[in-house]
Amino acid sequence: MRNLNTHGQALVEYVLIVAIISVITIAIVNYFGGYVKDSITKTSCSLVDQEYVAGEKPGEGMCQDKTKE
Repeated sequence: MRNLNTHGQALVEYVLIVAIISVITIAIVNYFGGYVKDSITKTSCSLVDQEYVAGEKPGEGMCQDKTKE
């Protein structure tokens, strides 16, 4: 006799795997998100010929016009 209930078990296992991967990915993005934002801001500042000014926390950096002396 065949066991027909194994298909539902596999589906639940796949859903749990996807949920665990999603939680880990969200945690990594929350932890490193500010650092990634700062590196993108630094790059964009150099492209528009402005100076990067670091913020107090990661992700709070911004571009400012270069002062002329």
